[in-house]
Amino acid sequence: MRIKKTRKDIQKKAGKDKENVIEEIKSDFFYNRKYCLAKDIYSATAYDSYTALAMTVRKRLIEKWILTQQRYHDENCKRVYYFSLEFLPGCFLEQNIINLDIADECKKAMEDLGLNLQDIYQEEADPGLGNGGLGRLAACFQDSMATLGIPATGYGIRYDYGIFKQKIKNGYQIELPDEWLKLGNPWEFERPEYTIKVKFYGKTIQNIDRNGKFNVDWVDTRNMLAIAFDVPIPGYKNEIVNNLRLWSARSTDEFDFEYFNDGDYIRACESKINSENVSRVLYPRDDLYIGLELRLKQEYFFTSASIQDIMRRFKMHNSNFKVFPDKVAIQLNDTHPVIAIIELMRILIDEENLGWDFAWEITTKTFAYTNHTIMPEALETWSVLLFGRLLPRHLEIVYEINMRFLREIASHYPHDPARLRRMSIIEEGIDRKIRMSYLAIVGSHSVNGVSELHAELLKTTIFRDFFEFFPDKFNTKTNGITQRRWLRKSNGLLSEFITQTIGDEWVRDLSRVKKLETFVSDSAFRLKWESIKKQNKITLSEFIKSRTGIKVDPESMFDVQVKRIHEYKRQVLFAMYLIAEYLKIKNNMVTNIVPRTAIFAGKAAPGYAMAKLTIKLINNIAKVINNDPDVKEKLKIVFLEDYCVSIAEKIFPASNLSEQISTAGKEASGTGNMKFMLNGAVTIGTWDGANIEIAKAVGEENIFIFGLKSEEIARLRSERYVPREYLNKNPLLKEVVNLLQEDFFSQFEPGIFKAICESLIGHDPYMVFADFGNYIDAQEKVSQAYKNSAGWTKKSIMNTANSGKFSSDRTVAEYANEIWGINV
Repeated sequence: MRIKKTRKDIQKKAGKDKENVIEEIKSDFFYNRKYCLAKDIYSATAYDSYTALAMTVRKRLIEKWILTQQRYHDENCKRVYYFSLEFLPGCFLEQNIINLDIADECKKAMEDLGLNLQDIYQEEADPGLGNGGLGRLAACFQDSMATLGIPATGYGIRYDYGIFKQKIKNGYQIELPDEWLKLGNPWEFERPEYTIKVKFYGKTIQNIDRNGKFNVDWVDTRNMLAIAFDVPIPGYKNEIVNNLRLWSARSTDEFDFEYFNDGDYIRACESKINSENVSRVLYPRDDLYIGLELRLKQEYFFTSASIQDIMRRFKMHNSNFKVFPDKVAIQLNDTHPVIAIIELMRILIDEENLGWDFAWEITTKTFAYTNHTIMPEALETWSVLLFGRLLPRHLEIVYEINMRFLREIASHYPHDPARLRRMSIIEEGIDRKIRMSYLAIVGSHSVNGVSELHAELLKTTIFRDFFEFFPDKFNTKTNGITQRRWLRKSNGLLSEFITQTIGDEWVRDLSRVKKLETFVSDSAFRLKWESIKKQNKITLSEFIKSRTGIKVDPESMFDVQVKRIHEYKRQVLFAMYLIAEYLKIKNNMVTNIVPRTAIFAGKAAPGYAMAKLTIKLINNIAKVINNDPDVKEKLKIVFLEDYCVSIAEKIFPASNLSEQISTAGKEASGTGNMKFMLNGAVTIGTWDGANIEIAKAVGEENIFIFGLKSEEIARLRSERYVPREYLNKNPLLKEVVNLLQEDFFSQFEPGIFKAICESLIGHDPYMVFADFGNYIDAQEKVSQAYKNSAGWTKKSIMNTANSGKFSSDRTVAEYANEIWGINV
């Protein structure tokens, strides 16, 4: 007879299971601390506790990891390979605990051992594997692919020092090595058995074999080794663990005894040093030839190793290359990995002896390309001389692809040499260049933009000719973010409240947060929402005080712009608004002012002088305003140094206003705007990137849009934009610029902001003056709206409630169904 279990019986069993898990965690923790770290309760440091717990969690990942990878092999299923020069995952421990659904058990286990789980989390260093939105997008996609059950592997570089550790000294950005690996990384597994040889330099020899087949040998090369390091990426509560494989560069000749014995100790290690430089840092300076060469080496190093690795895995189960595109989908995250197209062609032709047409068919069916910018200077090009010196065989293949492609263009558009010049992969000139974005379009079956506006601009501006020729290749995949990190992990208070209100299905399906709309008119719900935001602001205020010494008021509006420092993102426009507010306060021009705390964070590329000068400007303005007794608590400015994922996780939950003020048409999508939205911040922004889709989702009453649209900017430029005219007709703008020109914010360093002023007055490439007046008006509307506490909270709730579209789960599902040929 079958005995029916009661609800009480089920709950009792669940409680027993939970107790067992807690005991297992404690047992594993003790074992790892003693036998893996050789520490006891007296000698263990706080970092040892982190490592012991990480290894405890890792054990649970490994079991699922092995089963997942074995299933992929057994099923010989189609796999997605995501190529990205950046991954910016953030700290792993807490996210892995959440995805494994053992957060409560870990907390209780650590409490039983006299340890605080939150304190343990703080011991983990952010992995230095990326810089900005590109790397963070790649990390969100890894989380979503695992959660959706997509067989996937991410490929990138295991940087020793990341991009750099940012310090602010006297307002200036100082770059220091980011030694994120100095204490080790418990989440990675070295795989020396999968070491791959990568070749550079040398020459090619052409020959005809005895069967009359034309062959090319790449000889006399200098080689280095790519060592694989694997990081497990778990899905959310689904038993699936995918893989992130990162390559570290090693020399084939670690040590030259001949030089050593002759007393030349530096030359004895020269090969090792030169090889390992390839995986030292992200984005070496490319304004120097040696840095440019190193960056090209990096891109080829990781793509060559990855393609060879994919080829090895494919040949384990398949012998017919006709099915290669049925088993392999490679997504190129921007132009950095585009050289992988040439590498696959080289291997198919030179090593697998396939004919050109067959190899090209396989290649174009395998690759898909995501473009992330329409800015010409960001569309990667390589000098033919440099490329040919470093990769002579690959240059020959590029020439062949270009010749065949131009022949095809000429047959469709006869007597149109201008079109041939425009569409050629090789840009002619004194220094001939390879246009990598053009190669990506020609060599891929899909080309996607990352927002509706961005995709349209690709088709109508920079890639117009290609869209006319390949209309079916172009599509839109609006970016997204993973709610599991950017709400469930980073905003525990709000996450818990949402779950209590509508259940926890939103963690897997973000569209469920739409249910929150029904509570907008509930005053008790709004008060709780407000109190959570207030608590998050208090937490951030304490963090700001500990990092900068600046005391900020949690009651003030937290007005935030955190992102990579670049002229098109217009941190200068936000800074000029703050100067304008300062002038109003000093001149007693406003009553009942809304107190604001302006928060900046972000890094400037080491070789980008104007971006670094912008950081100096912000810090100098902050120093003057924060120390002016007339201002007091009405306005504070903070620049948080060394912006990273962990700092972002503190900022987004506490933000009231999200500054998304890029020049219209320049921001491909943005994902910071989505993170702010998810956490209930209201956006002030231009009609640009994903701001447009956010505005459509939340309604115009819940966002503040200002400024010229992309088509208006294009028209203004065509009619000859004169920034000085805007300066002369706006007294407030003129007064702001006068303060900069008169060194009001740089009395001890006169003239340092001359370059910024000359750029703005002379040509203002990013339309700061043109949008200034409209921006000031929009900010005034923000202030008036913020005074109505209930109304502002409604806007906040509506932003979170309508963020469902912007989950990376939705984005990745679209890639899978529409590009990769995998049904989700």
